[in-house]
Amino acid sequence: MAKDADVSRFMSLVLRHAPEQGGLTLDSNGWTDFATLCGVLSERFGVSAADVRRIVEQSPKKRFVLDGDRIRAAQGHSVKVDLGLAPVAPPDRLFHGTKLDSLPTILVEGLTKQARQHVHLSPDIETARVVADRRPGKSVILIVDTTAMQATGMTFFLSENGVWLTDAVPSQYLTVKDD
Repeated sequence: MAKDADVSRFMSLVLRHAPEQGGLTLDSNGWTDFATLCGVLSERFGVSAADVRRIVEQSPKKRFVLDGDRIRAAQGHSVKVDLGLAPVAPPDRLFHGTKLDSLPTILVEGLTKQARQHVHLSPDIETARVVADRRPGKSVILIVDTTAMQATGMTFFLSENGVWLTDAVPSQYLTVKDD
């Protein structure tokens, strides 16, 4: 039987970036049939639908959303989907964890969505640090001045798993957190 982490990684791949690698089709809002996904995962990893439900429900990152007989990734898509999220006023500050090597570029260009549909921001320093620490190298935490961004008309969305999303964060709204 496959490790839950392997199943979850594959689910992230097919529900966020490459549904065709699992023989799946996502609708315009990113949903696909849960039973179809379970069939793919059973064939590939030997897991049952109950295993998949457990992986979804027990995941600390809450990357997936189950709604009846359908499933989707909560956010992080590089394929075009409309998550149907309404703009929400964020707290005064949000946070972004990154690596020191990326800092010079970020301080010039700001935070960009790159291959994803949105820039991902964390509600607290601890979460931003966990995100940054997943990659090798020295971690840096950026503080995002969301109040100033909103004053210029920039919008924010809150995904179902608590990740804040926006189109970009220009560099003037970023401060490097002192450690």
